[in-house]
Amino acid sequence: MIFQRHGPPVRRFLASTLRDDADADEAAQETFIRAHSRLAALKEPERLLSWLLGIARIVALDSRHLRRRDADREETNSRGAVVPLDPTPEARLLDKEAERVLAAEIDTLSPHRRAALVLRVDHDLGYPEIAEAMGWPLQKVKNEIHRARMQIRERILGYLAGRA
Repeated sequence: MIFQRHGPPVRRFLASTLRDDADADEAAQETFIRAHSRLAALKEPERLLSWLLGIARIVALDSRHLRRRDADREETNSRGAVVPLDPTPEARLLDKEAERVLAAEIDTLSPHRRAALVLRVDHDLGYPEIAEAMGWPLQKVKNEIHRARMQIRERILGYLAGRA
């Protein structure tokens, strides 16, 4: 029942963090295995999702560490299809380029900063829930998300200025 209810948001978070569907599937399974073995440690059942996302973050970091050790395996970028806002081929090409540039900039963020930003933007979690999931003080969450947004904004504006 826990997996049915919370599996999709945990899987979505891991896919956003790890950028690989197969790795996200494995990490989701590992997350729920770890959660099951530690379920008795959950003190506030109403915070189950943020607790699961905190475990998922640790599993994602472990997965990244293992991936770095496995240098021969090339990471694939499994991004969803861009919804064309304009049916013209030129608009579709520009949309794909914008998505690629944004994904590349998100990938330059540190894993911790990226995870915090993904929890806020993709999962619409509030700062207190992110703080709990990340194991950080609330102010650190706010600072890291702000810095992530500013870093991406600065680089995107630099990219756009170079294109003009």
